[in-house]
Amino acid sequence: MTTLARLLPKLRPASGASSSYFQRCLSSSSAAASQSESQIPSHPLFFSANLTRRDPKDRNLQWVFLGCPGVGKGTYASRLCNLLGVPHIATGDLVRDELSSAGALSAQLKEIVNQGKLVSDEIILSLLWKRLEGGQDKGQSGFILDGFPRTIKQAEILEGMIDIDLVVNLKLPEDILIEKCLGRRLCSQCGKNFNIASINVKGENGNPAMSMAPLLPPENCMSKLITRTDDTEEVVRERLRIYNDKTQPVEDFYRRRGKLLEFNLPGGIPESWPKLLQVLDLDDYEDKQSAATA
Repeated sequence: MTTLARLLPKLRPASGASSSYFQRCLSSSSAAASQSESQIPSHPLFFSANLTRRDPKDRNLQWVFLGCPGVGKGTYASRLCNLLGVPHIATGDLVRDELSSAGALSAQLKEIVNQGKLVSDEIILSLLWKRLEGGQDKGQSGFILDGFPRTIKQAEILEGMIDIDLVVNLKLPEDILIEKCLGRRLCSQCGKNFNIASINVKGENGNPAMSMAPLLPPENCMSKLITRTDDTEEVVRERLRIYNDKTQPVEDFYRRRGKLLEFNLPGGIPESWPKLLQVLDLDDYEDKQSAATA
């Protein structure tokens, strides 16, 4: 836990809440901290350079969630964002928002996504840049990035834009990942995500047993469930192959910088959520937040 504490910024508690967790967090000792409030240099991919690099003591946490497609990055990142009061920025959502628009970029993105390929650095970075600028203009502080960076090039450019305090790498066996992806469903009316897969894996060959209950929709959504066009077995396997080729080196990038925390999911949300809070030293914070709002 001491090692993890050195990775965490000194946070400002959301909504005025106080916690021993925040008091234990240490300010980043990276060289980037000495560049606080300095303007980020321009990059040809971006339209402007209005983001500022802030000292960790003057902002909320800035984390990244890594993991193979379907591992649950969005689920756990959004839960933590709600708990800690920081924005959840999912690059997949940024892409889907652009896909639903009538812009010229929409058709290009649709072809890329349907083929299970990664969206180019230029497109992702411009979408992310616009989102970060918009959040800063609204006074937002901190974030958890979900689904970015996916390549070494992206990680290097991101490092030039902002400071990342901690990278959480969620892990699951590949066969379970495929089953989870094929079970994903989207309600065409409310837009919420569900999963109809019921996973029960026996423990063998030294691997632990694992159980994941389906995340079923309410009755009014059941008849409106649709499958994402990119959630076919062929596309899912291709996405996992691309991940292994392109994104796993990103894990090494952050591991060398002492910022990577690897977390093997022990099961579904009921089993994994409390254990994740424990390794993040947040297990007592959720109880205090609940007590404060009771």
